[in-house]
Amino acid sequence: MAAFCFLFIATVALLISPALSLTCTSQTFSQRNTTFANCLDLPTLKAFLHWTYSPTARPNPTLSIAFIAPPAKPDGWVAWALNPTGSGMLGAQSLIAFKDTNGSIVVKTYNISSYGPISESKISYDVLSKRAEYSGGVMTIFATLALPAAEAEVNQVWQVGAAVNNGVPAKHAFAPENLSSKNTLQLMSDAAAPSISPASAPSPAGRQSGNVTGGSSRILGSALGLYGVLVLLGVTYFGF
Repeated sequence: MAAFCFLFIATVALLISPALSLTCTSQTFSQRNTTFANCLDLPTLKAFLHWTYSPTARPNPTLSIAFIAPPAKPDGWVAWALNPTGSGMLGAQSLIAFKDTNGSIVVKTYNISSYGPISESKISYDVLSKRAEYSGGVMTIFATLALPAAEAEVNQVWQVGAAVNNGVPAKHAFAPENLSSKNTLQLMSDAAAPSISPASAPSPAGRQSGNVTGGSSRILGSALGLYGVLVLLGVTYFGF
């Protein structure tokens, strides 16, 4: 009976733990001094955003971000952008991360001015710093942008792709989640969740902003449903 109880508890833990890990509040970074004031579970493409907005920075307000997402395929790319002129891809001032020909992860800037092939170019924001990491099938873009003026909200766009051809990110898929990967980022939202410092990560039960996807909740609900099934099986077969 003790062995059955142990197996039952271990199985439940395996079912529930992955669901709890699918929130920005559970994420940590490889450099222990990297922290952000806010984080957000983005509603599509299994993506997350951590950010710190400094409206009183001089000479310009700054926005520091960590964008996290899995590329569509291992040799693909991930992108995060601000769009100062619209809400979609056209006009997006993009940071795109991918493996270069040497296998290193690079971040390049692209002004998306048409639906045709893209080419590296300057963007309308001063990029004060940028770098990227790739680990466990997930890419992370770190960047700090100087904004022209203090703003309460900005239009953000994010995307993932499956391939890079001759150093140029290839077109992404046109599935519904690709086409809806955009929203308004409330830079100073009171409801934003505190981001986690790697040194002290609390339970992932913190508040999140209103733009959060329901995916994590659905997965957790599924896990709890399976938990109920296992409880029933335990009562039926194990007598507890």
